[in-house]
Amino acid sequence: MISEKELAKLSFSDAPQIKVTPPGPKSEEILDYQSEHESSAISYPKGMPMAIKRGKGATIEDVDGNIYIDMFGGAGVMAVGHGHPEVLKAAHAQIDEVTHSLDIPTETRNRMVKVLKGLLPKELSRLFFGGPTGSDAVEQAVKLARYNTGRWGIIAFAGAYHGMTGAALALTSDSSHRDGLGPLVPGVQFVPYPYSYRNPFGCADEDVDLQAAENLARVLGDSHSGYAKPAAVILESVQGEGGTIIPTTRFMQRVRELCDQHDVLMICDEIQSGLGRTGRMFAFEHFGIVPDVVTMSKALGGIGFPISAIAYKEKYNTWPAGKTIGTFRGNMVAFAAGATALSWMQEQQIPERALELGKKAVVLLKKLEAESDIVGEVRGLGLMIAIEMVTSSKTKEPAPGFARMIRKYGHQRGVLIEVGGHHGNVARLLPPLVITEDYLMKGIEILSGVIREIEGGKLE
Repeated sequence: MISEKELAKLSFSDAPQIKVTPPGPKSEEILDYQSEHESSAISYPKGMPMAIKRGKGATIEDVDGNIYIDMFGGAGVMAVGHGHPEVLKAAHAQIDEVTHSLDIPTETRNRMVKVLKGLLPKELSRLFFGGPTGSDAVEQAVKLARYNTGRWGIIAFAGAYHGMTGAALALTSDSSHRDGLGPLVPGVQFVPYPYSYRNPFGCADEDVDLQAAENLARVLGDSHSGYAKPAAVILESVQGEGGTIIPTTRFMQRVRELCDQHDVLMICDEIQSGLGRTGRMFAFEHFGIVPDVVTMSKALGGIGFPISAIAYKEKYNTWPAGKTIGTFRGNMVAFAAGATALSWMQEQQIPERALELGKKAVVLLKKLEAESDIVGEVRGLGLMIAIEMVTSSKTKEPAPGFARMIRKYGHQRGVLIEVGGHHGNVARLLPPLVITEDYLMKGIEILSGVIREIEGGKLE
């Protein structure tokens, strides 16, 4: 396992450093230009106003010279951090050879396949590289399920985020992404996810997972449930944008059992939770199951090069040639960077380190939860961590304003995070997996200080 000393070399030293409260004057100029010429749909600069100059490891520098501890990681993309030297070397070398090949094979493409097959369970023996985004992977998984079963329906879960295109958007439950767009892809129906902190069933909190599983059993087994037999059940192995909701082993195993019982494909979306984030290469491995299909993207491209893929069981490899395609399924730079990053992560035991580091972070944050009336619940698996904010721990009333304040003042003090959750009230931490323990704990201390000041009425 790589040492903390070696990991420290990957990032800027002495972070955070705030020379001017962001956004500084140079950032303001660039932000103004963006506002004048780009879409009103731009979102991240509104929560963390700055213009980025460069990134290194688990740190980012803006154009005004401020250096931040990155606990956002490009929404989980930057598993090995910004500018990883070995990954950059592989990408640069590939650029001089060939950069685009559709699905015509190359040695680089074969290397990516070999690396992934070494990480995946042997049952997931087939790979398909789709377009450049996670949404593309979800679209391909849905097409595969529908083609193989001859059925149209897909069951997804409340709190799900699966992407922003066609079927992927239809499978995303957040109404803010869907409102005003009219009818989406038909055949999608939602059931509750086992979110014990906001119990959807009225049972004992410790039984929420069982109730969620048995609700799915009723939906699949009762001809009067109003749900036609679906082609697939799709779920995130750990819900991301929904608020870092972590299922139990007995829930995941029951879903696997029900899918087998009803001849329905189980699709695990690992776009955010996969590739080392939760302490295993794939989050479903924590639960002792193997899905029929797994979706991948985000960290797959090494350091942000766009690529996506699905892995699936041999018996579903029934597509004729050209049945599903995509122009950018042959991004050679992404293959070179991704294969190098994944190999390095495996050699250096980065997922195992993420699991242990995440445990330490959650212990520290659980102390904050015990002390604070506005921290409802801290959740985490590996380096996928959430702080759910409430107006009172007794009422559990969501406090989205507090979550936004954590992002705002964390940013001003040199820590980058993002906000999510059912009510926009969850501060979410997705740091690069190469973050040092020192930087992780320093970032948590800064965020904890912000929370204490919010509770004390010192910030608004």
